[in-house]
Amino acid sequence: MSALTLQSKFKLNSGHEIPRLGYGLWETPADKAQEVTIDALNHGYRHIDDAAVYRNEAGAGAAVRAVSATIPRSEIFFTSKVPGRGLNYADAKAQVDRTLKETGLDYIDLMLLHAPYGGSEGRKGAWKALVEAVEEGKVKSIGVSNYGVHHLDELERHIAELEEERGGKGKGGVLSVGQWEIHPWLPRNDITEWAKKRNVAVEAYSPLVRGKRWGEKAVVELAKKYGKTEAQILLRWSLDKGYIPLPKSVTHSRILENADLYDFQLTPEEVAGLETTEYSPVCWDPTVSPIDG
Repeated sequence: MSALTLQSKFKLNSGHEIPRLGYGLWETPADKAQEVTIDALNHGYRHIDDAAVYRNEAGAGAAVRAVSATIPRSEIFFTSKVPGRGLNYADAKAQVDRTLKETGLDYIDLMLLHAPYGGSEGRKGAWKALVEAVEEGKVKSIGVSNYGVHHLDELERHIAELEEERGGKGKGGVLSVGQWEIHPWLPRNDITEWAKKRNVAVEAYSPLVRGKRWGEKAVVELAKKYGKTEAQILLRWSLDKGYIPLPKSVTHSRILENADLYDFQLTPEEVAGLETTEYSPVCWDPTVSPIDG
C-alpha cells in the first residue's frame, strides 16, 4: 500500500505546504473552468494550477469561492503565473493584482514566472515584484516555470543581489517551486537535481505526454500488472520520483481516474525502468532559451 494519499503535502521553503497532486487548467475553456474545478475539488483535489495566459482564472476563482461552505479557502492551494513573454517588474506587479481581481480571491498560494523570457534585468525585476507581493500578503509562495539550469543559477545571483540591495537575508525572496514538462521521455535530471539540492518542489506538467505515448511496452506491462490505466502508471511514476504531477482533464471520469493513484506503488526498479534517455518535449521548451533571451 502506498504511503501517499490524495491529501499528502510537501513542505515548501516558504514554510507553506503544497498538495502532492494538482489539477491543471491549461487549455480548459473559460466557460467550463468553474464546473470542472468544482468537480475536481469535490472529488478531493486541493491543488489548482492556473495561469494568466490560460484565460480561465475567473472561472477557477469562482469555483474556489463556490465550495467555500464545505471546503475552506485555507485548504485549497491556488497557483497562477505571470506571462513569460518579456518579463519585467511593472507587468509582474500588475499581474498579481489582476489575478486577485479576476479570481476574487484574497490571496494567491503560489505565483510563478511562466517562462524566462525578457533578459536578465527583466527577470530580476519580475522576481522582485513577486517578492514584494509576498511581503504585501498578496501571495504566499513564489517560484518559476520553464527555467533552465542557467536561468536558475542566475536567479540565485539575483536573490543575493536583492538581499544586498533591500536590506538583508530573506529580502531577495525564497524560491519554493519550479514547474517543468517532465515525464519518462523528458526526465530533465539536470534541472530536477538542482531543485532537489535546494528543497525546491518540482512540479511536472504534461505528465501524461498529451497521450502521445500510449502503447509504450514498459507502461502497458505495468498497467496490466497493477490493474491500472497507462495514465495512472505515468502519474504514479511522477509521484514516486518525488514530483508533483499536474494532470488536466475536463472529463469527469478522467478527473476521478487521475486521482486514483494511492492503492499501488511502483518499485524503485520500475520507476528507473520507465525513465528513458530521450529528450522529447511535447510542449514548448523555454528551458533552452539563451540567458540574454
